[in-house]
Amino acid sequence: MSLFAVASWAAEAQRLDAPVATNSSAPKLSRPAETNAAPSINIAFQNLSVEEFAKMADDKRNVILDVRTPEEFEAGHLPGAVNLDVKAPDFREKAAALDKSKTYLVHCASGVRSVKACEALCHLNFPKLYNLPGGFKAWVKAGKPVEK
Repeated sequence: MSLFAVASWAAEAQRLDAPVATNSSAPKLSRPAETNAAPSINIAFQNLSVEEFAKMADDKRNVILDVRTPEEFEAGHLPGAVNLDVKAPDFREKAAALDKSKTYLVHCASGVRSVKACEALCHLNFPKLYNLPGGFKAWVKAGKPVEK
């Protein structure tokens, strides 16, 4: 995606008052001052390759957050992962209780729900979030270990 396309998309999201996902190296976006709207939150998380995600997962201080359903989690998950279903009605409440000083490695099945979870966690002021775009499927395809 070109820089112009990203800027256009971000401007349109801003106009619609929608959250904007960015990589940490991207400029912070904010609403125009004249709107009298609440200050915007920089939605920032970094996407990682499977290899980068695996390397960070090796550091036991980091939390692997699996945001799939409990049924998906039980069928197989990354070793040491914690399950917190992003579609559960109490997701925000449970997420708010997590330790914000930790680094969270977030994944779902294919990368869609994990982006939603990262955005929600950003709104809760979690500063260290990393997403696995291909999700559990990419992890398995790369031959990485799975627990049941």
